[in-house]
Amino acid sequence: MPASPSTARAINDRLALRLLQQEGPLTAGQLKQLTGLSRPTVADLVERLTAAGLITVVGESGEQRRGPNARLYGIVADRAHLAALDVRTGGVFVLVSDLVGRVLAEASVPIDGDTGTGPAVEQAVAAVERTAKEAGAMGAPPREGVRAWGRLHTVGIGAPGLIDPATGDLRDSGGLPEWHRSLAAALHERLPGARVTVENETNLAALAEQREGAARDRDTFVLLWLGHGVGAAVVLDGTLRRGASGGTGEIGFLPVPGTDSLPSARDCDGGFHSLAGAAAIGTLAAQHGLPVPATMDGPGTAMVIREAVAELSGAGADSGAAGAGGERGAGSDASGCERPAGPGGAGFERSIGSGGVGLERFGGPGGTGPEQRAGSGGAGFERSAGSGGVGFERFGGPGGTGPEQRAGSGGTGFEGSAGSDGAGPERPAGVGGPASGRSAERFLHALADRIAIGAASVVAVLDPGCVVLGGEAGQAGGAVLAGLVEERLRRMSPLLTEVRPSTLGGTAVLRGALLTARDRAQDDLFAPQDRN
Repeated sequence: MPASPSTARAINDRLALRLLQQEGPLTAGQLKQLTGLSRPTVADLVERLTAAGLITVVGESGEQRRGPNARLYGIVADRAHLAALDVRTGGVFVLVSDLVGRVLAEASVPIDGDTGTGPAVEQAVAAVERTAKEAGAMGAPPREGVRAWGRLHTVGIGAPGLIDPATGDLRDSGGLPEWHRSLAAALHERLPGARVTVENETNLAALAEQREGAARDRDTFVLLWLGHGVGAAVVLDGTLRRGASGGTGEIGFLPVPGTDSLPSARDCDGGFHSLAGAAAIGTLAAQHGLPVPATMDGPGTAMVIREAVAELSGAGADSGAAGAGGERGAGSDASGCERPAGPGGAGFERSIGSGGVGLERFGGPGGTGPEQRAGSGGAGFERSAGSGGVGFERFGGPGGTGPEQRAGSGGTGFEGSAGSDGAGPERPAGVGGPASGRSAERFLHALADRIAIGAASVVAVLDPGCVVLGGEAGQAGGAVLAGLVEERLRRMSPLLTEVRPSTLGGTAVLRGALLTARDRAQDDLFAPQDRN
């Protein structure tokens, strides 16, 4: 059945608006070429969109050209404003943009772990209001049935934990502050007329990597988030998959060899989190004699890995580097296993560069998390090195009965043990001393061993063809760490899998929240009912 004239007009208008969003200002002639529509049809849609206040003339295509086709049309950017939030245990990042995604204002607000739910929510909401006011997005409240021009249209929130697929609400998760779940309702109340949406932070990071980052050429891939905590997001055939309960990718709870216990429904200690979370990576680095910052959060982990990569490449390490693209702060555990920022944490250290998008860095817990113990009496998956160990054995020494038997640190097993006796964790080469190239190499190999365990589990089930190492750690490891993990996956699985480093790092969550807010706002503003 052919489309009605009104439906055909709506389809053409949406197509033209999407092209203007993706390509920037275009002439009528360029719209004709890109859409394949006739010249009269393009002229009609340009007239309709201009009358609706969605596009306007923003310039001309050339100095020597005149006439309608020479006019450049662009989306009216201040038709509506958007807000994006990256919610952490220790605070919140906020940015406000126009309709085409140009950032107008941004801020970071620390929220102490001892702050009550009410005061914490008030601090976060006030931060959004201040940032929106700075961006010029806090005009008079809209009248009923009339959307106010330029006000906040949509607020996108990225938060750790499970999102209920039926209600869109953040579910109660162990270890997460109560104010997280109260924030969306408070924003609804204080920002009348604005649409407020909540999405899991790792899912948003994957959307950002797909649209603007490392996975732009992939319709199917898995993002493995490596920051303060660990998580995964699954994109299959171009669609983000959330699962029956919204928990697809809760890889922090994955039982794995190399830990001394099993995770529980409320605590992912003993799962993959205990191998690849920030605290575990800090412990691993110290065992290899690498300097470790007092605060092992996402940025701290990135610093350790970045310096190890630089040492390995012989380029030297800038110990003060905060990393490209901004860092996510404490409590970035996508699996809901957040660790509250304890006393001594670095707080929200502002490190925004000019034009940066949410590049604040805020600190996390001062603790080191679960230790990786090597005793043979531990419950669950043991890390015993001797031949009599049970479960998933630790295979550092001769006589070990694990999947690989090796004594050297550069081997291909899951852990890079340095000693020949296999007793206990990796044997550091001068703990506390300066990092040597050999220590850095051993650390990176051992880290790749650990990451490959989680990645191989995902690959075996989903066969995504591509794994992006996201978060601060994934970006800091770059091509070196990605290559080591890919090498291990080739040995562990018959499924060909490319491993890539993130290009967005810690900013991916905030960027994903903004992209989601923009899409939803444009779906509303570009809808046919807005243009009679």
